[in-house]
Parts: sequence; C-alpha cells; structure tokens
Amino acid sequence: MTQFRILWSALLILALTVSPQAVRADDECMAADEEQRTKADVAAALKAEKSAKPAELFIAYQSIADHYCAHLFDKTGKDLQARAKANLPKLGRDLAKAAEAKRLLYSNEPVYTIVGAKKDKEGNVISEGIRRANERASAFAWLETSGDHNEANRVMLKAAHAKSDNLEFFKTAWDVDNGRYEQVDRKTGERKPYASPAAYRQELQKIASANADRLMKAEEKDAAGLSGSAMDVGMASGRSMEKLKAASDWMKFLPDGDKPARARAEQRGDTIMKRSDPTFTQMNAKAYYEFAGSSKAKEKLAQLEKKSEESARAMEKSAEKVKGAVTIEKSEADQKKFKKGKADLEKELGF
Repeated sequence: MTQFRILWSALLILALTVSPQAVRADDECMAADEEQRTKADVAAALKAEKSAKPAELFIAYQSIADHYCAHLFDKTGKDLQARAKANLPKLGRDLAKAAEAKRLLYSNEPVYTIVGAKKDKEGNVISEGIRRANERASAFAWLETSGDHNEANRVMLKAAHAKSDNLEFFKTAWDVDNGRYEQVDRKTGERKPYASPAAYRQELQKIASANADRLMKAEEKDAAGLSGSAMDVGMASGRSMEKLKAASDWMKFLPDGDKPARARAEQRGDTIMKRSDPTFTQMNAKAYYEFAGSSKAKEKLAQLEKKSEESARAMEKSAEKVKGAVTIEKSEADQKKFKKGKADLEKELGF
C-alpha cells in the first residue's frame, strides 16, 4: 500500500512538472518523416558550416534556427541552433553588403529557390526539394529575411532615392511594414505588427513632396495655353490635367493630401469659363471641375450641365425649325415642278 502511494505521488509530480507544450512538441517530432527531415536539415547545416559559401550557410542556418525538433534528434542540434541564431544577423549583413556593392538594392527575388520539389498526380508533396541560395537576391532581401528591419529600411530608402520618380516603387517602399512582426512575447505568446520609426516615412515624404512640386511647376507651363485658341485650350487642358493628376498621386502621401492639386484644377476651370467662347471650351472646364471635387466645383459643374442641357434643347429646336423650313421649301418647289410638268404634258397632247 505504501509503495502504491509513493508511485502515485511520483506520477502526480511528473504530470504537474511536464508541460503540455513539451508533450505536444515531442509528439509532433515523433513522426518518422519529421525525424528524417530534421536530421537532413541538421546534416545540411553542419556541411554548410565547413564550406566557404556564406549564402548557402545562411540558408542552412535559417532552416535550423527556429526548427521545432532539431534538438530532439541530434545531440549537436541544440548547439547548432544556438550558433545559427547568433550568426544569422552578421551573415545577413555581410551578404547584403555584397549585394549592395553590386547595386542589387531591391528586387522581388527571394533569398533561396527550391530545387527538386515533386508532387504526385493528386498534388500531394512527395519531395520538398532542397533550398539553394539565390544569386539574384537583393540587399533588402537578405536583411529582411534575417530580421534586421532597420538596415532593410536604410537600403529601401536608398533604392527609393535612386528611383525617385517611380510611383509604383515608392508605394512598395511606403508599405514596407506589411507582413512584418515583432519578436514573440514570451509572456503572452503574441506577435505584434512591426512599425518602422517615423523618420522612415518622413524621408519618403520628402521624395513625394519633391515629385509633386516638380509636376505642379510643369503644369503651370501647360496652363499657359488656356489663353490661346479653342484648339489650344483642348491640347493645353489635356496636358495640364495629366500633370495635376500625377501630382495628386504623390500628394496623397503627404499630411495635407492632394488639396493643392484639386484647388488648382478648380482655378483652371474658372479661367476657361471667363473666356469669350465658353460654348466651345466648357467641356474642358467640366473636366477640371470633376477632378477638383469641392462643393463649389460641384455647383459649377451642375450649372454647366444645366446650361449644356439647355443648349442641347435649343439646338434641337433650331434643327427642327430648319428642317421644317427645308420641308416647306421643298414642298413648294415640288408643286411648281409638278404644275410645269402638267402644263408641258397638256401642251404636247393638244389640250
């Protein structure tokens, strides 16, 4: 009876001291295929350590650093994981430095590619393949993969300045934090989204501001044509609107938004409506007011549309009158022609 109590107490203590997470981890790592993959990853990392290929070592370390089961199947696994975690940041910086020297600042290329992956007819993975370092990987990719967001941001800003007039690339730089997370909180187990320092976006806003200013100045030259002929207005307003919309796209990243571009568009519409030939140029003014979008611009647009409808109805009435006059004239001419034909026929027949 005493021995039973001792055994029961021992089992109770064991149950209380062994965490459920540890049990689950061991259970997941007991699968034969997982054991095989883990040993292969460990062997690959040990082999890469002996090579003189930093990129391959980085890929090997990356696969082993946060490996769930590495320390369970190989006695060197725990030490290997420690080395991987300690050396990955420096390896990433060194590889990024080499890529930066080649002017490979940013690209969509990942740091590795999968070679030899296979699937069966049903789409099930039968071979996961082997990771191989990607020679075309950029400096940003190496830094981002190693978790060095500050250095990755530095490289991204350098690339943004090099492509300062490329709006699509600018948007990529602006959204750099998408998919980024902080380290896991050991107390709560949560991972909060990562947010770059305010200085990062402030630097990007300088690029946006410079582009907006450049386009607004260029628009001033185009707008000079609004004082020319009706044909000049059509051509000038098209170029002007193109510049204003492009400036607006850049201004959207600034604190005040694109208000300056829209305000100027309304001014251009007003300039056209002051001309002596608004009937022929008001369509250009409408385009400006539509883009401006302010309450006043909408009122002016509504007035223009009302005038357009009135003009259209007036033109329809005028067309109907002209058509009626033509019909009457034609009818009279036909009658004269008929009478003359009749007289000629009667004369020929001797009536």
